[in-house]
Amino acid sequence: MQVILRERIEGLGAAGDVVDVKPGYGRNYLVPRGLAYEATQANVRRIDAERAAQTRRDTETLDSARQAASAIEGVSLTFHARAGQEGKLFGSITSADIAEKLAEQGVQIDRRTIELEEPIKALGVTSVPVRLHPQVRPEIKVWVIASED
Repeated sequence: MQVILRERIEGLGAAGDVVDVKPGYGRNYLVPRGLAYEATQANVRRIDAERAAQTRRDTETLDSARQAASAIEGVSLTFHARAGQEGKLFGSITSADIAEKLAEQGVQIDRRTIELEEPIKALGVTSVPVRLHPQVRPEIKVWVIASED
């Protein structure tokens, strides 16, 4: 029995490949679980249409990420925080704080996309990357200044 794989299956092949499998394996496992289609002309066209739609979605996602990156790229955020004598903060600046400050400036970013390895706990400038897409990672400058309290 010939089937067209919808996704990569270890030992069989990659998505879109036409492979020969035993009839029971194809009929009872691959097709019911949505891992493959029977290799007919209609299903070949169906796979091609799915591949084209996925490529289109990927391109749209990349374009929207690039647009968001252009809005974020030059952004500089300033936080005023209480600090001790050595420049250590009494609190910390987290990714949620950065996302909130960005929202105040009109840029909506999910806090989970901000790649802050650990909260900022010292005065100074920190460059914080934002993961919008695997290929798009703009950086935000975060300034932490001692408050006058």
